[in-house]
Amino acid sequence: MNKSSILAFFLALIPGFGHMYLGHRRKGVLYPVLFFSVLGFGAFAFIISAVGELIPFTLLLAFLIWAVNVIDMLITLLKRSRIQPMNQAASSSQEATGYPGGQPEIQNERFTTILLSFIPGVGHFQLGLNQRGLTFLAGFFGVASMIFFVAFVSHQDGFLIFLLAMPIIWIYSFFDAIQLLNKKQSGETLEDRTIIEDLEQYRDEGQKSKMLATILAIFPGAGHMYLGLQRRGLQLMAAFLLSIYVLDILRLSIFLFLIPIIWFFSFFDALQHTSKAERGDVEDVPIVKYLANHQKWLGIALLLLGLFYITDSILLPVIAEQVRTVFQIDIWYYYHQYFQVSLVCLLLIAGGIRLIVGAGPNKGGKEQ
Repeated sequence: MNKSSILAFFLALIPGFGHMYLGHRRKGVLYPVLFFSVLGFGAFAFIISAVGELIPFTLLLAFLIWAVNVIDMLITLLKRSRIQPMNQAASSSQEATGYPGGQPEIQNERFTTILLSFIPGVGHFQLGLNQRGLTFLAGFFGVASMIFFVAFVSHQDGFLIFLLAMPIIWIYSFFDAIQLLNKKQSGETLEDRTIIEDLEQYRDEGQKSKMLATILAIFPGAGHMYLGLQRRGLQLMAAFLLSIYVLDILRLSIFLFLIPIIWFFSFFDALQHTSKAERGDVEDVPIVKYLANHQKWLGIALLLLGLFYITDSILLPVIAEQVRTVFQIDIWYYYHQYFQVSLVCLLLIAGGIRLIVGAGPNKGGKEQ
């Protein structure tokens, strides 16, 4: 029975499953028993003695078992890929009927390319696309190194948020290698072009890359900006980042559900506009159309946010100590204990009043 090397590798990420799939029952039982026994022993020791010193040791030991399991699977698959070509002559009749097992060289190339593509750019090197692979490799590790360098030099951990770009580069590199592999195995000639050359070609042809737009849509607003929807993309990006910042500063954890809502709306909205862009009927319509006509409310919101930040960071630390010394009242305690709850209550009450007042008495539910 023909076994898929790709499926075996992915199953090996769970200790023992890949070996069990290939029929190696001893290893398929040994690796999961060792892996989960170590984790179980660490958890049991922590529950019984409530001492966490053993947790790092057990996690390290479990990781070593997992790594040995994956390395053993890679060695097994490489040996298996060398044995398969020796049986190619015996499977010539299967090749004539189109049976998948009769194409070992194609399967081995596909497995090797997919495996190497887990490191951005290396899969492209396997396909002979050195310039394209170097672009992904330098871009991925160059961006990561620059982000860590800037965060280390400036002593600002906030710069690490830009590491969110790393999964975007990785996913784009991985699926680009798979797409080029499919073209090569279908008989097409591959051109060794960089990403910048691809973008220039799309720009000259007046088109947008659907795959690149989808990958950029992972970060709210980026996909819209690539499609030319600057206002819509800027509003979505600002809403996503500002909501994270404001909810963290005001400690409004009850409203954290808004962040995934904004992300999913932005992602699927970008996919919808990508399809429209192919037909040429895309239009840059902002999410909040009346924002330009209501700058007063935006100014009031920014003013209140600035006043809160001054009070929280400057005024309260200075006044709290003096008030506690003179009046024996701990303002910090009441502030941290009741501020978040009071603010949430006020927001909910204000929202409820707005909905009640805004609802019209007519049956159609429209305002008069």
